[in-house]
Amino acid sequence: MNKIIVPIDFSKHSEYALETAAILAKKNNAEIIALHMLEMANNVLIDSNDEQQMQTVFFLKLAEKRFTEFLDKDYLKDLMVTPVVKHFKVFREVNDVAEEHNADLIVMGSHGSSGLSEIFVGSNTEKVVRYSNIPVLIVKQKPVDLRFETVVFASDFSEEMIKPYVKACQFFENSSSNLKLLYVNLPGERFQSSTEMEATVANFLEKADGNLNKLNDIHYISDYTVEEGVLNFANIIGGDLIAVPTHGRRGIAHFFSGSIGEDIANHSTLPVITFKI
Repeated sequence: MNKIIVPIDFSKHSEYALETAAILAKKNNAEIIALHMLEMANNVLIDSNDEQQMQTVFFLKLAEKRFTEFLDKDYLKDLMVTPVVKHFKVFREVNDVAEEHNADLIVMGSHGSSGLSEIFVGSNTEKVVRYSNIPVLIVKQKPVDLRFETVVFASDFSEEMIKPYVKACQFFENSSSNLKLLYVNLPGERFQSSTEMEATVANFLEKADGNLNKLNDIHYISDYTVEEGVLNFANIIGGDLIAVPTHGRRGIAHFFSGSIGEDIANHSTLPVITFKI
């Protein structure tokens, strides 16, 4: 990991994200790209009269000063921090900045914990996740320990999950993280017998890894919903991070043909990282 992007909006949650990025940057000798996005319309910046332009410049300078002060943190000392200010609040620009700087990860703070719509639906975090081609790490609390030794990656082991699975394996390849692959078996029409589950997983691993070396390492759990199964399993094994596949512009609302990605990220007290399908 060489470069980490942190969108900054001066909230305490973006500070949680910044401190999280600082810990990761120190561990990986990485650079932090601190990104602040101003809500300035194009016509305000270009078509306004002299007085309006003077006011615009004043507010730009004020925001940049506040940005500089926000980055004056002890935990950023001895780290390479590059501030970037964008004048438009267009969240696909975060991915543009990521591609421009060849970044490896975006870290964002999120505040929701009591209702699906409060975290992802219509939120800045969801907008970034939708457009990002690189993993997005979502944190909701001040970081204490970011060892990420145990990572839960839940999958239905369908073919479309191969791409995010491979990305997750590559992302954690050179770390001490142990990727726990989880299949959640549900009641009703989606119930599968042990033989059916094992056949699905075997087909997936053969196509994804080219071998069945991990066949005996897959974890199976039965629960009423996928999100309950994932969260319960993460709690049982003492998980440190939950990995969630995402469908890009459709967000994570279609993961496992439902809204469970949002449920997991919303109700999990653990950090969540997304990998694009």
